[in-house]
Amino acid sequence: MLSSVARKPLDLSESQQITRNAGKLASRKIWLPKLLYDSLPYFYLTAGFAAFFATLYISEWFWVLPHYLLFSAACFHLGLVVYRRRRHGAAAAQSN
Repeated sequence: MLSSVARKPLDLSESQQITRNAGKLASRKIWLPKLLYDSLPYFYLTAGFAAFFATLYISEWFWVLPHYLLFSAACFHLGLVVYRRRRHGAAAAQSN
């Protein structure tokens, strides 16, 4: 038996609207100037090296050391991922 009840769209609360809009903002593509776009992987790699070598000069702040190492590993990883994706995208564009 079919029901003839039409469903009304639910009104979202204010916090749900903010969460929905924040999700759209995070997944939105952004435009960067070409110079900044091209230098981004090198910035990440430089920041990773700087954070890694900064750990050599930390003498008494042992709680900071893991944070610096994690940050440097994240920067290395992000820099390499961005660099590989750019290289793969450029190679695919040239083959077409």
